[in-house]
Amino acid sequence: MFLTQPAMTKHIRNVEDCLGVKVVNRGGGGVSLTPEGKILYDVARRIVRLRRDAADKIDQLREQSGGDVYLCASTIPATYILPRAISAFKKEHPDIRIFLKTEDSEEVMNMVLDREVEIGCIGKSPQNAKLAGQPVWHDRLILVVAADHRWAKKGSVSVSELMAEPFVLREKGSATRDVFELYMKEQKAVRLADFNICGELGSSEAIKEAVLAGLGVSVLSAHAVARELASGMLLEIPLASCRIERRFYLICLKSFEPRAHHKAFFDFLKHYKVAPAGLKR
Repeated sequence: MFLTQPAMTKHIRNVEDCLGVKVVNRGGGGVSLTPEGKILYDVARRIVRLRRDAADKIDQLREQSGGDVYLCASTIPATYILPRAISAFKKEHPDIRIFLKTEDSEEVMNMVLDREVEIGCIGKSPQNAKLAGQPVWHDRLILVVAADHRWAKKGSVSVSELMAEPFVLREKGSATRDVFELYMKEQKAVRLADFNICGELGSSEAIKEAVLAGLGVSVLSAHAVARELASGMLLEIPLASCRIERRFYLICLKSFEPRAHHKAFFDFLKHYKVAPAGLKR
């Protein structure tokens, strides 16, 4: 133990003073353990073994390439970005499992705050002091109409024209709605209440179907309508003097201590490139 005899004696006396019992018998024939000392010795040996076992298990965990990542994302990234990103990630990290849930942006933040998931992905900057946000992919909100809509051949429409047209909106809690509402309020001094809202739907897929059915027009993520634009089912109509852009954010608790597999997933997503519908990474 690399201790001198005086140092050893001092340690033993400190232990005896702390416990209030003698742990060794000192006599002419040498030193022996008291019954209390034997109990202490057995417990100390177990503590040393447990400490060694804990250190070994931690070392093994550090060396492991696998692990589970619990992720919740808002509708747009969960539907149109993350499935392909996760597939690409799994090719490089087959031992890491990803569990993905889909909620609106507000609920994603709540789940991260409540530690129901470790990582979130939302379409706006997290406005909570307990959350850290890492901007990743770009997005653009665009006005879309059905191919047979009367605006189909228009070069652009004004905000005032849009306000008068039947408009289908995402539900409250959606980042798509929040970003659109904030842009109109700050850049155009227009409130959502000033629009001709004909319906509020809970997903971009539902809104696309509503627009195709002729219920109205809508402003959606370019990621959400990339296929429909490519096929000609939906058309993008430029909104005069408007360019509504945003970023998607990876979020986690500021107190979150990521393990190796979390870091691998974070790093992969930060460098994963997404560029549909003319978006620039």
